[in-house]
Amino acid sequence: MSFQFPDQFFVTGTDTNVGKTVVSAMLTIGLNGTYWKPVQSGLEPITDTEYVRSVTQLDESHFLPERFRLTEPLSPHLSARLDGVEIHLSDFELPHAARSPLIVEGAGGLLVPLNDKDLIIDLIQKFQLPVCLVSRTQLGTINHTLLSIRQLQQANIPILGVIMNGPLNEENKRAFAHFGQIPILGELEPLEDINPATLRSAFERLFPKAP
Repeated sequence: MSFQFPDQFFVTGTDTNVGKTVVSAMLTIGLNGTYWKPVQSGLEPITDTEYVRSVTQLDESHFLPERFRLTEPLSPHLSARLDGVEIHLSDFELPHAARSPLIVEGAGGLLVPLNDKDLIIDLIQKFQLPVCLVSRTQLGTINHTLLSIRQLQQANIPILGVIMNGPLNEENKRAFAHFGQIPILGELEPLEDINPATLRSAFERLFPKAP
């Protein structure tokens, strides 16, 4: 499909480990953009920024430093507490990116807490960014995806569409489009190996006319 990505957008997932970092890597290399992870929870074995840099082999000009680097691979509010750190929405500002688009990756899903009152969705609202939602394709994803779509719609956050990550599932795709009433941007099938060539190839399959 032909799709024009905006100059800045937010990548979130319906759940943790849904594949949004792989999708972010594909978008960063495919769009020749800038990747930014505002909050990193867990530093071992590598961070998400280090992972994206590794699999894309892009130089440092494509990456921005995290605002928070939290030690434990937990929800940011808990990881911050264990590190003796406080996270406030006022701590965040969208950085300048030398390369457009700026691809901002969240931590976990929309309702993951940053602190005792703010969630990831509140950070998205602060940034005023449209969202690319990454979903699974397996059993259970319809519920998680439609709940995420509804949450974004209730918050009046623009949704670019859904990227489905996993084995092709036509019924789930149909359900997302019908009940969610949003575009399906693409279906990223499992990559046997994740490297610059496979990521570029996947991007070109999903977005053949994108710049």
